Amino acid sequence: MIDHAHDLASVRDATDRLLTAVGKLDNASVTQPSRLPGWSRGHVLAHLARNADALVNVLEGRPMYVSGEARDADIERDAPRALYVHLADLRESAARFQEAGEAPADWSRTVELRGGVTDSASRVPFRRWVEVELHHVDLGIGYELEDLPAEFTEREIAFLADRFSGHPDVPPTRLTDGTRAWSTGREADGGPEVTVTGPPADLLGWLAGRRTGSALQPAGGPLPALPPL
Repeated sequence: MIDHAHDLASVRDATDRLLTAVGKLDNASVTQPSRLPGWSRGHVLAHLARNADALVNVLEGRPMYVSGEARDADIERDAPRALYVHLADLRESAARFQEAGEAPADWSRTVELRGGVTDSASRVPFRRWVEVELHHVDLGIGYELEDLPAEFTEREIAFLADRFSGHPDVPPTRLTDGTRAWSTGREADGGPEVTVTGPPADLLGWLAGRRTGSALQPAGGPLPALPPL
């Protein structure tokens, strides 16, 4: 069962780690490329701030973004800002998200996210946690997938495995770190099942499109090619 209050506290902790790390940068560092193709670190920081406000919209029953074009334009507008402006925006938008998350609400209700995707309101804090943790890694400033909280890594592997579950282009696949196992891909039809073994950070990196999967060990077939998230 999803514990939204626990996840809100986890978002707060992850945001504090992010702000501490970003606070050690300088204006020149913000303009340098991130690990996301075509995005500077400023783009990543701008996206994180605007995503917090977008999820406030979701929790309060408004469209997540006015449009995809408006989302992209906001990120482009805000990316070149000075470091101190980014930091203030990250703090203030994070505070707005926490405030919205702490307001009395029916957490079992269904909410609508970007592109018509729906989910339980109780899952929104975890979705924000994902944004903060993975984009902290994307900044390329010393925080790696191996540094993520173990609980987060396990839950995000399960979340992404479920996302690819039933996908016609992904063969039946079993993921394991040697202790835990997850299933993904289309339903097995009696044919061979691919087993992919590796450390949790590498499984997560591959599923999230952050690593190629070169450190993973597939058996029963080649490492499946995953569609974009």
